[in-house]
Amino acid sequence: MAPGSDDLSHVHEPVLVQEVLAFLALERSPGGLVVDGTVGAGGHAAAILRAHPDVRLLGIDRDPAILTHAAQRLAPFGDRVRLVHRSYAELAEVLAEAGESAPAGVLLDVGVSSLQLDDPSRGFSFRGGEHAPDMRFDSSSSDATAGELINHASERNLARILFELGDEPRARSVARAIVAARPITTVAQLREVVARSALRVRRHDPATRTFQALRIAVNDELGHMERGLDVALRQLATGGRLVVLCFQSAEERLVKTAFREAARERRGRILTKKPVRATSEEVRRNPRARPARLRAFEAGSNEEREGS
Repeated sequence: MAPGSDDLSHVHEPVLVQEVLAFLALERSPGGLVVDGTVGAGGHAAAILRAHPDVRLLGIDRDPAILTHAAQRLAPFGDRVRLVHRSYAELAEVLAEAGESAPAGVLLDVGVSSLQLDDPSRGFSFRGGEHAPDMRFDSSSSDATAGELINHASERNLARILFELGDEPRARSVARAIVAARPITTVAQLREVVARSALRVRRHDPATRTFQALRIAVNDELGHMERGLDVALRQLATGGRLVVLCFQSAEERLVKTAFREAARERRGRILTKKPVRATSEEVRRNPRARPARLRAFEAGSNEEREGS
């Protein structure tokens, strides 16, 4: 199977591929290292490796199951690829263990993968039926599941999670309904309870916001993102670029804050004054691209960063 002829593209089409390639600008660093901190099924990674035959790629992901798909998709690129089961928040440690330093580019495509959503046994999607609402990226970990969260968290804490992480306007009503329906043991049961109380949004199932919020909370996605942005900005080579794809407002706020702080400290420059969005043509072809927002940052010299 030749590079680029993978058989996983039908289940996962990466978003804003050409824009990602343009902002990474890896042609400026021939033979350099690029880090895909959320490698997922390997869609963006494969595009990067095809476009730049001389670069090496370090792929990181918290989900060991999805790394299996990435390994399959990226196998044609041979020893140019190294995959690691970790969080991108641990980038400094991963680079040290790999004997690498100062990547020319880092890509973070945050959020959930299509492969995770499409596997009902993982509980990420409200189409999970009789499966338990797990939602952990790393199902081999001892972290609490979404089921444990909804059955044991206080009503007040649930409402906060739904409002802050899911932008659910009826967070209190949904939280109240969840507490009243305990114990909730299946995805179908959770969806039914939420659907009766959540705000209905055109084009979206009423449970979408709640499932998003629970997933973000279970995986501490914002915590990993805050730490990961900081370490990525500090690990980049001079002129190296960090490209981030977000799908939710809380995520984008973290990116804007991290980039503005780094620019204020003269550690580099922001490349995107406004987020880059998918074209209408891409959205028609791949609806997942609709909420995607891309932001990019270029690291300054080591002298500039050390003097900040």
